[in-house]
Amino acid sequence: MSTTGIELNTRRRWLDETVELVSSMRFAISLLTLIAIASVIGTVLQQNQPMTNYVNQFGPFWFEVFGKLGLYNVYASPWFLVTLVVLIVSTGLCVVRNAPRMLRDMRSWRDNVREDSLRNFHHKLAWQAPLDRAALAEQSALRLRHAGYATRIIDKDSGILVTAKKGAGNKFGYIFAHSAIIVILLGGMLDSELPIRVQQWIFGKTPFSGDGMIAEIPAQHRLGVGNPTFRGNTAIAEGQSSRTAILNQPSGVLIQELPFAIELKKFHIDFYSTGMPKLFASDVVVRDLENGHTFPATIKVNQPLIYKGIAVYQSSFDDGGSKLKLTGFPMSGAASDAFPMAGQVNGATELKIAGQTYSVEWSGFRPFNVENTAQGNDTRAVTKGTSFNQQFAATLGKASGAAARLDANKDLKNVGPSVQYKLRDHTGQAREFMNYMQPVTLEGSQVYLAGVRANPSENFSFLRIPVDDKYGVGDWMRLRAALADPDARAQAAARYARRALSPEQQSGPLAMQLQESAARTLAIFSGEGADNGRGGFVGVAQFLEKIPAGEQEKAAGIFMKMLNGALWELWQVARAKHGDAAAEANEANGRFLQLATNALSDSFLYGAPVYLQLDEFDEVKASVLQLTRSPGKNVVYFGCLLLVAGVFAMFYIRERRVWIWVKDGAAGADALMAMSTQRKTLDFEREYDDLKTKLPQAA
Repeated sequence: MSTTGIELNTRRRWLDETVELVSSMRFAISLLTLIAIASVIGTVLQQNQPMTNYVNQFGPFWFEVFGKLGLYNVYASPWFLVTLVVLIVSTGLCVVRNAPRMLRDMRSWRDNVREDSLRNFHHKLAWQAPLDRAALAEQSALRLRHAGYATRIIDKDSGILVTAKKGAGNKFGYIFAHSAIIVILLGGMLDSELPIRVQQWIFGKTPFSGDGMIAEIPAQHRLGVGNPTFRGNTAIAEGQSSRTAILNQPSGVLIQELPFAIELKKFHIDFYSTGMPKLFASDVVVRDLENGHTFPATIKVNQPLIYKGIAVYQSSFDDGGSKLKLTGFPMSGAASDAFPMAGQVNGATELKIAGQTYSVEWSGFRPFNVENTAQGNDTRAVTKGTSFNQQFAATLGKASGAAARLDANKDLKNVGPSVQYKLRDHTGQAREFMNYMQPVTLEGSQVYLAGVRANPSENFSFLRIPVDDKYGVGDWMRLRAALADPDARAQAAARYARRALSPEQQSGPLAMQLQESAARTLAIFSGEGADNGRGGFVGVAQFLEKIPAGEQEKAAGIFMKMLNGALWELWQVARAKHGDAAAEANEANGRFLQLATNALSDSFLYGAPVYLQLDEFDEVKASVLQLTRSPGKNVVYFGCLLLVAGVFAMFYIRERRVWIWVKDGAAGADALMAMSTQRKTLDFEREYDDLKTKLPQAA
């Protein structure tokens, strides 16, 4: 053989071995295992989240590693799609290789058996009949047909062979099951992001990562009406319309053009007594952009609108640009004068305060908030055996913690409206805030909750401002301003010294010493002179840490007693400056001062120059709709039907073969019957016993 012939045979043999490997069951199981692992990752790890969330969750190093592996959108990652394609090819080769052989075997009567081979079967029977062999063969075939078998009579040299079969459709089960896998995978790929990825690779479509009006986004970030498959969302405010959907991508969004426009006429929402949403629906008008045809429709949860192959689901609801009226209170310096402010959700308002310019970005408004208001014991209790710095620092997170807790005791209540906004400074740095409009009863006292967080992935921590006798925050705001005013602190220290001493002692050196101590106490609590500018209980703890360890507990008791007394007098100074009468020394005012002291300490962690209290609102609702075009859905349904039919055929249809060899005998004709099946079961044994009884019977 020539060298060329040897090389050709080698290549052919290598190709045959490759095809055999790719179409083998072990190869398909390996691919299915890989897909199963990917599915677990896609289920455990939330997909298509903002990249900052993954950075915060995994850290910079693993964020890069997981990003390279495509785990943040695993079902659209190249390696996952390639795995699906290879599995389709593998299963297809398996069907191509085995289906023709199975079909031939189903059509085959296996009439090349011999009498000797039938004697080797385990299930066999021999009998004689006073008939000629043709009559006996016809009689046996008739009885087999009555038993549900298809039969054929074949003349042989030394006799007649009756061959029969039943359940040959069992092999359709294997063909249907393997074909179903191909169909389901094709349907899944058709409904995946593969068509969008193809448009990105071929037509240069890229996600949009900037800001601006949807109508002004360039064409390279838009997908046409003919896009075969997509899944996106659109938010429509009452009285407005939309003709696009937003498709979230890891690095931005794609704009999907729709063949129709949706106008939201009215958004309906019903609530349970706890304030949780019970039902929401959208009354819309759909306008066909091709022919101008319009029609009304109502979209409810689990009752989508389907038009032109696009299903529109009621997904959620949002704010559509509610108009807000608020009152601003300074949170730094000695100023306490409130000022009015207005804003609109999804807009921004310029704010000038304390010589700085800020941008208030109104990000959300909620008319209902269901929170767990069940609370535990006093979070400010001092724990013995730890440093005072550790004690006070440990209480900060508890006292300014989340408004809703996952305690064992739950008390779910609707605590009323809230406004959410970002306060951005001139450098572009921003913190996010969420303030409740109405006071909330926590631990038996009413407080206003002012939430703050530095990162969207964090939970809000809440400053708890106690309610004053006018059901507002004015008293606390004036007390905060007085704490930052050296003159007010000096007046409060003098009042404290006069109240603590007898009339004879008020003019002596003891009075001056006590006044200086009270002023020093207030200054430490206000953060004046602190290394880091941090006041409150953290400043107190830092001061006490400088005292010898053996004297810290005694010093702490004296310091806190003086601080409480001085703050009471500071409150009276603030009230007198505002023209209010002095507060009575009763239990209610004592409780107010205790809460006010905690809030003053936590206010140093608030990190904002202003507190914005919501006064009025004009709510504008918006409906969040999910729009999907999934032509592969019906393909997947057909594949599932094939899979069910295939599994049913494989498990519930048994192929059985019967051969009867008939030849001339001494007193008529001799018959030899043999029976076989792929899998021996009790049903097969019963059927064999039945045939063994009926076939030898005389006509």
